[in-house]
Amino acid sequence: MTRPGRPVGELLRDWRRTRGMSQLDLSIEAGVSARHLSFVETGRSRPSPELILRLAEQLDMPLAERNTMLLAGGYAPAYPRHELTDPELAPVRVAVRQILDGHDPYPAVLIDEHWQLVEANAAVALFTAGAEPHLLAPPVNVLRLSLHPGGMAPRILNLPEWRAHLLKRLRQQAATTNDAALSALHEELRGYPSGNDVAAPISDAVSRVVIPLRYRHGDQELSFFSTTTLFGTPLDVTVSGLAVEAFFPADPATTAALHALGKPAAGMG
Repeated sequence: MTRPGRPVGELLRDWRRTRGMSQLDLSIEAGVSARHLSFVETGRSRPSPELILRLAEQLDMPLAERNTMLLAGGYAPAYPRHELTDPELAPVRVAVRQILDGHDPYPAVLIDEHWQLVEANAAVALFTAGAEPHLLAPPVNVLRLSLHPGGMAPRILNLPEWRAHLLKRLRQQAATTNDAALSALHEELRGYPSGNDVAAPISDAVSRVVIPLRYRHGDQELSFFSTTTLFGTPLDVTVSGLAVEAFFPADPATTAALHALGKPAAGMG
C-alpha cells in the first residue's frame, strides 16, 4: 500500500462532514479536546495512530478507509486484507459455504462491498437463467444483473418498486462509505429502463411488511423477500465487505415451486 496524497487532517475533516458532525461533537465522542482536533485537521498537530483509530471508530469509517488514514498519518495499516482463498480465511469460507448450501432450494449469494458476486448456491440459477452472457462474465455485479434489460429486469414483475428499492439502498451505501465506485455504479443503474409500463403487483400481507421481489419463471410467478447477513466485528478488510444476500419465499406457492425445482431428476442424486 502506498501513502495517500492527501494529509490525514483533510481526510479526517471530510469524513467528519460526511457524518454531519461538528468538531465539538467529534471531540466529545472521542474524548479529545476540540482545540487538539482542530489542530489535527489543519495539520498543526500530528495525531498518534491510537488517536486516528479512535476518531475513525467514532466516525464509523470502513476498515479500508481507516488504513488509508493511518497511511496518511505516516503509520502502518492496522487491518489486514486477505484474499478469500488465503488460509487465514478458511473458517470464513467454510461458514459461508454452510450458509449458502443450507439455504437451498432458496437462492443465496455472497457479495463483496461493491456488489460483486463471490459465491452462490445452486438455486441462484433461477435468477441467472436467460441473462446475456456479458452480464455473467466475472466479475458479476448482482445489481447490474438485476436491473439491466439483458438481465433479470424483463422477468421482474414489480420492476419499478424493486428498482427504486435497490437504487435507494445503493445510494445510501455510497453516501455512507464515500465510495466513488458505488456512486458510479448508482449513476449507471439509474440510466437503465425504469419499467414504468410494468403493472404494480397486487397487495398482499408480504407487500405490507417488506418490498417483495416478484419474479416470472416460465409460466409461474414467484415471490421473494430478502435478508442480509454481515460478519460481526470483522478485523479484516475483505471480511468487513462481505455480505450474504438470502432470498426466502414470500408465499406458500413459491415455497412449493422452489422445492419442486430443487428436487433431483428421477434416477439422479
